[in-house]
Amino acid sequence: MPDDQPSVRASKTFCVELIRPSRYDDDGYVIQWWKSAYVSNTLACLHGLTQDEAARRSLGPEVEILADVHDEGNAPLQVSRIVRHIQHCGGHGLVCLVGVQTNQFPRAVDIGRQFRQAGIPVVIGGFHVSGMLAMIPEMTSDLKEALALGITLFAGEAEGRLGTLFADAYHDRLKPVYNYLGDLPAMGGQPLPQLPERMFKHVVSPEVTADLSRGCPFDCSFCSVINVQGRHPRYRTADDVERLVRASIPRNRGRNIRRFFFTDDNFARNPHWEAILDRLTMLREKEGLAVKFGIQVDVQAYKIAGFVEKSARAGCRYVFIGIESINPENLIAANKKQNRIDEYKAMLQCWRDHGVTTIGGYILGFPADTPESITRDIETIKRDLPLDVIIFHCLTPIPGSRDHMDLLTRGAWMEPDLNRYNGQYVTFRHPRMSDAEFQKIFDRAWELYYCPEHVETLLQRAATDGIGPSRLTGRILISHCSTAFEKVHPFECGVFRRKSRLQRRHGLPIENPFVFYPRRLWEILRTTVPTLLYALKLVWLTARFRRQARAAKKRKQQT
Repeated sequence: MPDDQPSVRASKTFCVELIRPSRYDDDGYVIQWWKSAYVSNTLACLHGLTQDEAARRSLGPEVEILADVHDEGNAPLQVSRIVRHIQHCGGHGLVCLVGVQTNQFPRAVDIGRQFRQAGIPVVIGGFHVSGMLAMIPEMTSDLKEALALGITLFAGEAEGRLGTLFADAYHDRLKPVYNYLGDLPAMGGQPLPQLPERMFKHVVSPEVTADLSRGCPFDCSFCSVINVQGRHPRYRTADDVERLVRASIPRNRGRNIRRFFFTDDNFARNPHWEAILDRLTMLREKEGLAVKFGIQVDVQAYKIAGFVEKSARAGCRYVFIGIESINPENLIAANKKQNRIDEYKAMLQCWRDHGVTTIGGYILGFPADTPESITRDIETIKRDLPLDVIIFHCLTPIPGSRDHMDLLTRGAWMEPDLNRYNGQYVTFRHPRMSDAEFQKIFDRAWELYYCPEHVETLLQRAATDGIGPSRLTGRILISHCSTAFEKVHPFECGVFRRKSRLQRRHGLPIENPFVFYPRRLWEILRTTVPTLLYALKLVWLTARFRRQARAAKKRKQQT
């Protein structure tokens, strides 16, 4: 507690339950895993902000704020238990569904519905609400449904606003809508993202996630970032990053968490990038803090003097690059003018020469795409570009993007089920492909890139040039098995699918256990066995190419 805060024993309690909702699968069951792939940055940000409000006793010296976090991606949500906890604490509380994307909004509303039936206040925030309110003047049917249930909508960013929201909830005066999109806060000096250590036990590869900047200077038509977080990026400082590292590593020392993922839409456009990387280098080389991290950048970032070199020296191990397409017509249509196809090979090789694994984001469904052109482009990538991992997405009109607004203005058809807006399904009418053709080539794209021959090429290349095949095996495993066996996008995959019979989409019947459990057993066998066999194959290939690389290096030294 700050020094100027009176030392008063709290006599009242206000419970804040922070929940990151998941999404429904095609059968209406919540997508959950024994271990999910990552921790949520938004959940970490909101928990850090809530802890700051608690430390400052922002509701008054007599009110203790108790915060708890729930990630539905790796743990079943115990609604009744949360309700009892809030009631036990005097009935003062707020359920916050945070970081809700468009594909998660139906699940978020269903969760909110259950809490509202128990009389618990609920607020939903995230990119879907913010994107809708940023671009569309009238409330859409999905937002009206939430409001009709008594759910509050929060648009914008929470820094500097949580105190008001908590006070309104505590005094039973919540507004239907809180809209802060016109007043984006500065990021420097703000409370840092943080999560309880127990949250890292439920992820495959524990990484501390943090956004060091928000907003983007580019104008891609498919992206909602510029209309939600602004065209003029805001930043954390090198001092903020050092505080984050020092706070994270000692707290998680028992779990050896030294890895970070900086979730900025484009880290290279942070004017403090050099100071941040120099500070991370200092922590690694002078203080022995073996920090490793991943970043997202644009294709032109490698041209910034010293950027790639300093990133690698500071501990960058992988970089996510928005390649999007190798078809010039598609890049023009997406207003992706900064992407120059003739420079892709040099750009990717530059990162790999510095020991950084390259992950490319690639969008299928731009206007010039056809099944034949997509197949041809993937073969070109495999043959000509030294890309390690590729992540495909169906072009999706995300609310908040110019693409979504254009389709809405024209009255064009868009998929009415928001649950399918996860980059895995066809959600609009393509000018040159039928829905069936579009979906088929998207599903086949993963098979084309991650075919056995190319997987061997990827691992052998990584072993030969020193990056190391083991840094690719996990990503290849998830990219292949999530789409081939689990039928989910790699970004929402994990280890061993959990499926609760009682957690099903609102309006769908609860299945008979004699129907559900036998089918579930077959699903487990059908997905787990081939996944384990594929993992063993990757391990064997990795060991084989490592031995070959060591032998080649030894022969070279001898000659």
